[in-house]
Amino acid sequence: MRLGFHISISGGLSRVVERALNLGCETIQFFSRNPRAWKESLVTSKEIEKFQKILQLTNITPIFLHAPYLLNLASPDKDQAARSLNFLCEELKQAHRIGAQYVVVHFGSRIHTKEQKAITQVAKNINSSFRRVKNSVQLLIENTAGQGTEIGYKIYQFGELLKRVDNDQRIGVCFDTAHAFAAGYNLATYSGLQQMIEEFDRIVGLEKLKLLHLNDSRFTLGSRKDRHWHIGKGEIGCGGFANIVNHPLLRHLPGIIETPRKNDSDDLKNIKLIRSLINGNLWC
Repeated sequence: MRLGFHISISGGLSRVVERALNLGCETIQFFSRNPRAWKESLVTSKEIEKFQKILQLTNITPIFLHAPYLLNLASPDKDQAARSLNFLCEELKQAHRIGAQYVVVHFGSRIHTKEQKAITQVAKNINSSFRRVKNSVQLLIENTAGQGTEIGYKIYQFGELLKRVDNDQRIGVCFDTAHAFAAGYNLATYSGLQQMIEEFDRIVGLEKLKLLHLNDSRFTLGSRKDRHWHIGKGEIGCGGFANIVNHPLLRHLPGIIETPRKNDSDDLKNIKLIRSLINGNLWC
């Protein structure tokens, strides 16, 4: 399993690779713009060129671009839906310019609409984005914790979405462990993990699973609360993560860690722990 972190682009995109190397990353994820504001990306062509030159000197791959949190592809509001679609198209273009193979985005919230109508709306926006942006970048839909009116927290919802997406080659899934646990999938036990994998394969197909977000959960199973926590310190625990990162159907996937951080020391502890679990050296 290739491991990495969500890396800050503060100070410029070209600083991402240095930060990634300092943390021992083999893969990376980052935003290309402010994730909590409707603002254009400040990443310049010169920054992209510098980033690519530095990246070529490393073995860091694949590269994931995460779309801003404000995007709501399920929104029934025409203005918000149009803005979300426009920003998604810009992210697909930006990923291609940067050299990222994937864009990660959430379903969004149905607000006051019915679930099936919201899923249809998400598919409509994805289909529109693929028609408007014809490149090789794949879009990965990330599962949610199911807070409020979020959709995309149950596997069957992914099955319903993918059936409605026209271009099957450009769509995949990013699976967040903390979100799944909060949504009721018991990844703390091997039997729970195996049940989830079998359900995913039956409904979606494991070939669609492209990325794991490796995060422990601060809250209990089925809480529907999105609170990432340090690996082995939350409700999934070391045993749960040992099963996840060593499972024969998952261990080939890249894993991005999004645990809380005050400084590099926090990240280094989390990646060291996961690598110890992969190597069978349990020390937590």
